[in-house]
Parts: sequence; structure tokens; C-alpha cells
Amino acid sequence: MSLSHFDGTAVPSIATTIQNAGVAGAGGAGFPTHAKWQRLDDVDHLLVNHQESEPIYYMDRWLGRERADAFAALFDALLESTLETVVVTPKLKHRDWTEPLEAATDATVYRPEDLPIDADDESGVVFAYTEDRYKYGMESVLLNAVAGTVPAGDDLPMDLGWIVQNTETLWNVYRAIDRGDPTTRTYVHVDGNVSEHRFLDVPVGTTAADLLEAAGRPIDSLSDTEVLLHGGPGWCFRTDGTPETFRTSKRTNGLLVLDTETVAANTYGEGRIDVLDARDWTAGDHETDPTRLTPDAVGVPLVANEAIGPVAPGDPVVSPGEEVATDEMIATPGDGISNAHHAPIDGTVTELCDGRVDIRSDVCPVD
Repeated sequence: MSLSHFDGTAVPSIATTIQNAGVAGAGGAGFPTHAKWQRLDDVDHLLVNHQESEPIYYMDRWLGRERADAFAALFDALLESTLETVVVTPKLKHRDWTEPLEAATDATVYRPEDLPIDADDESGVVFAYTEDRYKYGMESVLLNAVAGTVPAGDDLPMDLGWIVQNTETLWNVYRAIDRGDPTTRTYVHVDGNVSEHRFLDVPVGTTAADLLEAAGRPIDSLSDTEVLLHGGPGWCFRTDGTPETFRTSKRTNGLLVLDTETVAANTYGEGRIDVLDARDWTAGDHETDPTRLTPDAVGVPLVANEAIGPVAPGDPVVSPGEEVATDEMIATPGDGISNAHHAPIDGTVTELCDGRVDIRSDVCPVD
């Protein structure tokens, strides 16, 4: 499949392409993306969550600027085939980053005081700039602010005619449909009690040790009074297990090191941690273009988020000692809502354990 053949392609085929590429929500829950796109025929509007919902994040802005032509091509294909409107939702303060995407899509532009829009009266690409509120990164809050639409009860945005995707997820959708590329890498910010803020492009399954080393904070330097968190300052959680066992999944977009006392004082319902006011996260030098990191070893989780009940892990199709190449499928979708998974590095499978495939590039395969 490619964008040039997108018009007329059956929705089940599009969803299967996305599933086999292993695309999962990169900005939050890690839900398999194909489950949304199976309902493409039921919706008229795409809401692009381009909010940069944390003060240390730059992946939305960077992708929108550097991949503007690709997004424009995807939007055109969707508008020609199935959608009436694509609504992109940046913060107004970031407009200097988004002007290339505005130009590439010939968008109609609305400012915060013009919101909400009536999407049914719009067509084509619309930029709906919001005020600077981090809570707008939440799907339901953003949909209400931009379009005056609020899902009620068990309703999903698709029930109201909308698909909502964040920018990195949509980039992976484009790569799957136009190029046949699987999702094997993700963008991760590292901050908190580290020597320098890092914006990293890493393989899925990269260890916390490798991320922290890149930020000048070796994992063996962590004290008993510090805790490792995944997510951003406004919406993060304690990592499962120990820092030594943490691996990035397809939904990991931030890793923080903070004092245990600070975390305890800012933990709310269901374990969510909000430390936006714990320090000035905008201070200091920030890496605003990603640095590509490729470690010698990864442990690829076979489900992006184990906490989501309906989602099943992939089924491994490789064995210890087997040599694999980057992008090679290492797990097929499991029963139910599930994704395929692929090798993010060249190497040898060293172990299958706890819903994870471990791969190393510095060991010899077993004959």
C-alpha cells in the first residue's frame, strides 16, 4: 500500500497495514492504533493532537516542522478518500514551529479566541491554535476546547465522528501506509535530576540505563532517595520494577529522575504524578532536535501498556539464538486487540521473558 493507492483501499486493509506495522499510541496509553482506524468509515474528522502537552517535549513541534510535506501528503490522501476535515491543534505560542506545516497544507487558521470551531462547516485542513494550557494534551479536554464536543459515558471520539491521534503516532501511520515501515523507534525526553536535558530518537526496548547515560546520569549513581518516572512533569507514573529492568515501549515519551519526597507530595489518583510546579522545567538548555541513539541491546515489550485490559501482547515468532535484522517481524498480533512487533536493531535474540524479546548486537548467533 502507498498513499498514491490510498483512495479506494478498503478500510480493513488500511487497519491491517497499521496493525502489521505495530503502530501504537505514542503519546499516552499506547493503545494499538489500528483499532481506531478500523472505524475510519464512521468518522468525518481527524483531530491531530499537536499540543506538546509537557513543557520539556519537542517531538510534536519538530516532526511538524521537519516532516511537513509528509503530513500534507497524508492529509490530502485522507481528505480525498474519506475525511471532511483535518484539524491540527498546536499552542499559539509555538506558531513559529508550525508555520511550515500551515503553508504545506494551505490551512485555514483559527486563533484561541475563535474556538470552538464548527467542524461540520469546515473542510480541508484547519489549524485551531489553543492557549498555553497543558491539560489540553488530554484527548477529551482538547476535543471539547477545539470543537465543543465531549464524549459522554462510554462514548469514544469515533462515536461522535472524530479520530484523535497525536503527531508522533500519525507520523508512524504515514510511514506504515506510504512506505511499509514498521514502528521500531520512539522519541524520548530525559530530564529531572540529570546533567542535561536530552531529546533522543531511540529503538523501542532501550533500557533506562542507556537513556540516563546519555543524559549524564549513570544508573548506578541513582540514590535510594530518588525514583524513576515515565512520562512528563504534568502526567507521569512510577516505572514498573526497578530502574535496571525498565525498557522503553512504543508509548514512552519521557523519563524523569526525581526525589522520592517530591514524588510522594505530588502523587494523585491512580498513581498519577504531577510535578509541574516542583521546579522550573523550562529553565536551562534544552535539546530541541533529536539525537539518534542505537544501543547494543534492547528488550522489546510485546504490548505497549500492560495496564490496558483489552489489549493483548503479540505472539513471538523468534527463538533464543536466532539472528534478526532491523524491521524484521519478531511477534505477530495476539488474540483480540493486539499489534505486531519488529526488531529495532540487528542482532541475536538472547531471551524471551515476561512478554519481552531481548536482542543483542554484540553476541554470536547459535548455529
